Amino acid sequence: MAFSAVLRSEWTKIRTVASTTWTLVAAFIVTVGAGAGLSALVDNTFKDMRPQEQATFDPTLVSFSGMTLGQLAMIVFGVLVVGTEYSSGMIRTSLAAVPRRGGFLFAKLSVATGLALVVGLVTSFLSFFVGQAILGERGIGIGEPNVLRAVLGAGLYMALITLFSMGVATMLRSSMLSLGILMPFFFLVSNILGVVGATQKVARYLPDQAGSKIMQVVPGAMGSDPLPYGPWGGLGIMALWVAASVIGGYLVLKTRDA
Repeated sequence: MAFSAVLRSEWTKIRTVASTTWTLVAAFIVTVGAGAGLSALVDNTFKDMRPQEQATFDPTLVSFSGMTLGQLAMIVFGVLVVGTEYSSGMIRTSLAAVPRRGGFLFAKLSVATGLALVVGLVTSFLSFFVGQAILGERGIGIGEPNVLRAVLGAGLYMALITLFSMGVATMLRSSMLSLGILMPFFFLVSNILGVVGATQKVARYLPDQAGSKIMQVVPGAMGSDPLPYGPWGGLGIMALWVAASVIGGYLVLKTRDA
């Protein structure tokens, strides 16, 4: 089967499964909605912040406050794109139609990641403009230095977290197991490791904590600790995690029976 036909097949699979569509809608609504709510909260409580937090106030980062929840929906989307094939038994039919497993996986990841990138960029731009409108005088324009980089980076972050999740789901071959590991890790474990003194230096190299630095405009934003890497360095660290998960998924798909 020609690669273009495989791409069309994967696109058809994604758009005809209601669960994958609704998870993308949820990612958009949750990210924008939570970002708007938290921007309003920050605007109303700005005077109560510590002087250091006020001095390093980052309105761009504040507008992306909903990303913590929105990324969970993107994780679910990535896992379902892969895991549904295994739970339904469609993986056998897919591999029979596309014997070259590398091509099959690349097509699936390409279509889903491209869709996640589009949704991520729409979400990041809307989150930014809504957040800045709410912050009013404390807001910032998209033409200010490094702001556009942060907005584009936020969309790219959502696509990378999706791709990472697909790689993990391909390795584990189970939606339930993948979600059982990824959801608590990104929602709880990573955040806990990031605030415990003994594990902070390790946690800063986890994919979400490193990658999310691309959304910062102000160094040490909101009184956070300085890091040994910059925004693009953090995204690079996240990209290495993503590459490892995708390579691991490919090796499992290549060497194990469907």
